[in-house]
Amino acid sequence: MTEVDEALGVDVCVVGGCGRVGLPLGIALAARGLSVVLYDIDETAVARVNSGDMPFAEEGAAGPLAEALAAGRLRASTSPASVGLADALVVVVGTPVDEHLNPDLGAVPRAIERCVEHLHDGQLIVLRSTVYPGVTALTEKLLNSRGLQVDVAFCPERIAEGRAMTELFTLPQIVAARTPEALDRAERLFRNLTDSIVRLEPEEAELAKLFTNTWRYLKFAAANQFWMMANDFGLDFARIRHAVSFDYPRAADLPMPGFAAGPCLLKDTMQLAAFNRNNFVLGHSAMLINEGLPLYLVSRLEDRFDLGELSVGILGMAFKGGSDDSRDSLAYKLRKILTLKARETLCTDPYVQDDRFLPLDDVLKRADLLVIASPHPDYADLDTDKPVIDMWGLTGTGVRV
Repeated sequence: MTEVDEALGVDVCVVGGCGRVGLPLGIALAARGLSVVLYDIDETAVARVNSGDMPFAEEGAAGPLAEALAAGRLRASTSPASVGLADALVVVVGTPVDEHLNPDLGAVPRAIERCVEHLHDGQLIVLRSTVYPGVTALTEKLLNSRGLQVDVAFCPERIAEGRAMTELFTLPQIVAARTPEALDRAERLFRNLTDSIVRLEPEEAELAKLFTNTWRYLKFAAANQFWMMANDFGLDFARIRHAVSFDYPRAADLPMPGFAAGPCLLKDTMQLAAFNRNNFVLGHSAMLINEGLPLYLVSRLEDRFDLGELSVGILGMAFKGGSDDSRDSLAYKLRKILTLKARETLCTDPYVQDDRFLPLDDVLKRADLLVIASPHPDYADLDTDKPVIDMWGLTGTGVRV
């Protein structure tokens, strides 16, 4: 189904509604009894959702999706007219940075421009995407220039992929708007998910979301830098970290080392840097550490092995463990470097579909050296006598390289 019945009104329309953020939100709202239409320009994803098939892995989402479809509370559409049917519009389109790491200020306004002719007075327009500070105000100006009398709110998503169907109902929801009326409407909408609400001004909320992702990126960079320090002295960071964090709450959030990647953390750190006129030494240092980790790893491998004579198997190409999402995964940077250094590079992943990948058993047989690039649980108990490089500590054998 790609068209919607314009005679039928709905409570919420999610723009970008068949993606990894929009679809779980739509399912969650429908599970709480709201009528939801998912507007998306991806025809394949729309067809899959309407057939009851999740287009990506999200734990606990398939059952509620089927129930919402069967009850008539949820449907997906490629029709821009969908946005005019709803009392509330939630925009969750991606907001990338360009090749120079500058934020794209127009991603959200462009999404609204595509369907603005179908909007009408009295609607609530909620921006859910992570945006550069000021984009909410820019959106307000755009809608005002079209003569629309609507309420605008910024209510950032903060879920982790794979945990959306839990975290949408348990995490506090940040709601922000310029007027008390818009703020109250946004709060009422998200109280369908949780009673834990934090109210802010729009610019405060925009920074809050960027601070959230940047803080995680900085923590990963600290762990990766600590790991490299310990590793260069022949010491096992996993043992040191255990001592630091054991029954010591002030260090409980020190992560293990590993690739800090994906579509959000680096991007949002760079958005924050741009907002501060590129005066963000911590953020840029974190980028150098995290993005440089594949090069460091290969350099250490060159010290231990004659890579030019070896076949190297890369285990896991997703950007994080247990995920089928390979966007901006540093495993691909690792593959590129090893393609230059090793005799042969073999890749495998149990969740990411790619014709170039091999089954795990084939990689285990053909490779001389194995590198766990994504900590999928499938690799915790590998049955192999080949050397395994495990910076994540997944196998419990230490993280020295």
